Amino acid sequence: MIPTIEWRGKHVRMIDQRRLPQSIEWHTCRTYIDVIKAIESMVIRGAPAIGIAAAMGLALGAGSIKMKSGFKKRFDEMSGRMIKARPTAVNLRWAVERMGLVAEKMAVMPLEAIQKELKEESQRILDEDIEINKKIGEYGQHVVPRQAAILTHCNAGALATGGYGTALGVIRAAHEIGKKVRVFADETRPWLQGLRLTAFELMQEGIEVTVIADSAAGYLMRQKKADLVITGADRIAANGDVANKIGTYQLAVLARENVIPFYVAAPLSTIDLSIKSGDMIPVEERNGNEILYFGRRMIGPKGVKAFNPAFDVTPCKYVSAIITEKGLVKAPYRAGIKRVFAK
Repeated sequence: MIPTIEWRGKHVRMIDQRRLPQSIEWHTCRTYIDVIKAIESMVIRGAPAIGIAAAMGLALGAGSIKMKSGFKKRFDEMSGRMIKARPTAVNLRWAVERMGLVAEKMAVMPLEAIQKELKEESQRILDEDIEINKKIGEYGQHVVPRQAAILTHCNAGALATGGYGTALGVIRAAHEIGKKVRVFADETRPWLQGLRLTAFELMQEGIEVTVIADSAAGYLMRQKKADLVITGADRIAANGDVANKIGTYQLAVLARENVIPFYVAAPLSTIDLSIKSGDMIPVEERNGNEILYFGRRMIGPKGVKAFNPAFDVTPCKYVSAIITEKGLVKAPYRAGIKRVFAK
């Protein structure tokens, strides 16, 4: 399994996911600005992976500060810029706030000690994420039948996390204990994460995978070719509404219509208790050229407009269960989420 992101001496390096699967290339970040640009330009993506990158980016930034006086002001400025890199994925804000707490607790310590602790904290966030994903897989594999055809959307695998994956972590765990799983992966326009990344990961693991066009999902379900749907999430509201890659909402509606379970796999850090419902989740809108171009080739008529929301929100009524590292959460979600946080 290829590491998504790691420390390399004093620098942070990450797999450039824009290049996959044609080539495996490392993208090196030497400053916190480099990390922000990598997040914004989709070098690294996936809510947990973005959170890890943000933590490492702030550790990089802290390491560049030369004097203890003014450290807090400078670190807070960096944190503010980092949070704005992508607005929908709450793991980014969660990681920034966690790094901020470390900086506050270490405030009386020498500058070198603060910098060292921040770097170590970012590594802990990475290590913890991998273990959390494995726990999600352990709980989630129980919803997978002994023989199952699973439909998934976008990429919620090792590449979207510190390693192992959330939705793909469930699939991996089921495969590892001998369940016969087959996967249908939506291509996931416009960045084609399902085609380029999910199919790549599953093939590396020897798990049978077939790619379909996003628009074929309804037909697939109607033909009884999918037993369940599993996706990841970028933010989950306190009532269980789920923000995820654009196209997820329609899958959930189609699954309900065809009496197919729809599961969401995500760590507790993706649940935002400050957001009462999905209506309050900010949805990132990206450049329309991502739709109008394939690579550098314009495929639409000159002058046409494009609307490019990166995410949509699935109401909790369409979700069969949320799979977390502390177990499954089912409706009523507001109470269920409170219980799982209290464990």
